[in-house]
Amino acid sequence: MDDSKITELFFNRDEDAVKKLDEKYGALFKKVASNILRDSRDAEEYLSDAYLGVWCTIPPKRPENLAAYVLKIVRNTATKRYHANSAKKRNSFYDTALDELEGCFASTDDVSHSLELKECVESINTFLSFLDKDSRIMFVKRYYYAESVAEIAGEMQKSAHYVSVKLHRIREKLRKYLIERGIYL
Repeated sequence: MDDSKITELFFNRDEDAVKKLDEKYGALFKKVASNILRDSRDAEEYLSDAYLGVWCTIPPKRPENLAAYVLKIVRNTATKRYHANSAKKRNSFYDTALDELEGCFASTDDVSHSLELKECVESINTFLSFLDKDSRIMFVKRYYYAESVAEIAGEMQKSAHYVSVKLHRIREKLRKYLIERGIYL
């Protein structure tokens, strides 16, 4: 079913909207939630919470890209659960991915004083547009979809070492790119 038709189902408050959304994108949403939480039971539970969030926000919002809109809600819901789960212990998988990017960004206080969040996002998107397709895919899979280096390597038919080194080089380029644009570390 077409995304605009699914959105119309939400606007009509038709309960099939969630079912149709899940049929079309559920596997992707569950994979992302599982990658963040590393627990399929938690992922299913929080995917349901994300669907509730979608139900409550459409209407009034009418997203241009339904999958991206819902994926953002799924990621936020899973990330909140991740932080609650890891408040007392460290979840090394997701923390490792976040730690890898830590050196590319300034502290929250510095960012709020030096650059609006929108400008920062635009800078990162511009940086990503300069990367070759494989590098861009690796970066997004690792830092947006929270996939492991081994998963990315398998999907791209590369060695884990190759992917790890490539991601390191991309992070270094991103750090330099942000510094050149006045986003200081």
